[in-house]
Amino acid sequence: MYNLIATLRVLPEDTETDLGELEEAIRGLVPSNMELYKVEQEPIAFGLVALKIMVLTTDDASGSTDALESSIQDLDMVSQVEVTDVRRTLG
Repeated sequence: MYNLIATLRVLPEDTETDLGELEEAIRGLVPSNMELYKVEQEPIAFGLVALKIMVLTTDDASGSTDALESSIQDLDMVSQVEVTDVRRTLG
């Protein structure tokens, strides 16, 4: 049972980055102990659009987003990854 939702902001390398391709690459990186809940596009400035990735996870050590962050950061299309929010889910 998942009890946390973590939000990561993924900034692409530049404004020409194909966000659909980047999203598909990220979907393939989500580990089995997490579930990709939602992906949104977030305009930043000057044509740069970030992906806001929301994943469901647990609050034990296996639910840490560190491995996912590192995997996403290693993609050539990515400039920066940051966790912007972590919240407990209800229920």
